[in-house]
Amino acid sequence: MKRTPRVSLTSRPALLGTVVLLALTSASVAAADDGRGPLGVTADAAASRQSVRVGALFGADRADRPDRLAGGHFCTASVVHSPRGDLIVTAAHCVDGADDGGLVFVPGYRDGRAPYGVWKVTRRFLPDGWAKRQDEDSDVAFATVAERDGRRLEDVVGAGRFATGVATGATAVTVTGYPDSRETPITCTNRPAAHSRTQQRIDCPEFTGGTSGSPWVNGDGQVVGILGGHEQGGATADTSYSVVLADEAAELYRDATAAGR
Repeated sequence: MKRTPRVSLTSRPALLGTVVLLALTSASVAAADDGRGPLGVTADAAASRQSVRVGALFGADRADRPDRLAGGHFCTASVVHSPRGDLIVTAAHCVDGADDGGLVFVPGYRDGRAPYGVWKVTRRFLPDGWAKRQDEDSDVAFATVAERDGRRLEDVVGAGRFATGVATGATAVTVTGYPDSRETPITCTNRPAAHSRTQQRIDCPEFTGGTSGSPWVNGDGQVVGILGGHEQGGATADTSYSVVLADEAAELYRDATAAGR
């Protein structure tokens, strides 16, 4: 397993070394059909309106000491639209070992800084398939976050739209996440393919531990995959997986957005 599943939520040092980003590969000679550039090439993610919706997860012990963020992140999450503007999505294996209130989310995290604030997770939503038997076909989770200074998360950084029932490989997708050996996010665009009826895969180099929960976003700004699923995201750095977002994911989203109304 290449991800960082079921981690301790206490402070821990950053892993040594940096991710070596690959140069152009044979997969990169084709241009992405949505105009985002070459396929299958991983690079640093520039700060943009879309990328700041993606952030890193930390243990809640970091919430009151933002100067201690560096080296403490362990998974990736992203903001998705909800009526209350307080919802993030990640992989189930990233949050199933935590208590409600035991995590914080830092959108747009870079180099130990939280330019859009540190947001306390208030409640987690895991599908029955994962909660009861850790079914890899259920490796998706949502969480809500508390307001900060009277502002909602979605009002601060915007949100993607969580989409189920989208055909795998219909368009290229962009995957953005935080390897736990780096303090800045990486990104890669490629066309996903079916791994099985319930799992999809994408070839993008250097998506190592910490990138679990990374959103797969298509050209319409829809989140159509969440890095996780098979082998909790994959056994190698170059091929990653996601659950095919179907009925169970749609029901979980409805539960998460209905809670607390």
